[in-house]
Amino acid sequence: MKTRHFARHIAVATVMMTMAMVIGCDNKQKAQGPTYLADSATVEGKQNKTLFGICGDGSAMNTLQFITDNGDTLYIALHDTREKGKVFGEYVAGDRIAVMPNDDKTEAKVMINESTLLGNWIMPDPIDGSSEVGFSIKDGGIMESINQMSIIYKSWKIFNGQLEVVSMREGGSEIDETEYYDMVRLDADSLVFCNQEDTFMYSRKAIIQ
Repeated sequence: MKTRHFARHIAVATVMMTMAMVIGCDNKQKAQGPTYLADSATVEGKQNKTLFGICGDGSAMNTLQFITDNGDTLYIALHDTREKGKVFGEYVAGDRIAVMPNDDKTEAKVMINESTLLGNWIMPDPIDGSSEVGFSIKDGGIMESINQMSIIYKSWKIFNGQLEVVSMREGGSEIDETEYYDMVRLDADSLVFCNQEDTFMYSRKAIIQ
């Protein structure tokens, strides 16, 4: 009888401990609140703090109504961002936008119109200028080479306000290389970005029906 009574106490205690753990975890999740990061991947220990979402119809020239991928609506100030030349691509309602925000998510350090970024971008072949080379930036993070045999572009994304490009060089080590570029210009016809060594200037290639 004592053994059965002791086992019953153990079972009750186990159930109570399990319920306490579940309640504790639930309270911890509620305390964290909403998150605005659509892509929280880390690179060399750095978290991607970029916010991703859609331009709302309540946007104005210097204010972006920003509907995040998590469904939250933020109003992002862009006046100082424009003054510093960090608004890349104008916007209309429905455009997909990437924002590198300040700490309280009220102002943008960098704003990039991802919808404008999509498309085929070309430049004269730097070797002889006789042809055009470039890449295609596609939805879903897909990136493909245009008339380039030596570089195979694989993917792209916005990482902390920079353009991240993953590619592989033919005939080399055949290991993926990841490069980060600062945006310089983005509009309907031009894409310019740079790193510490070079500036790359592309024009949009029209799609012939």
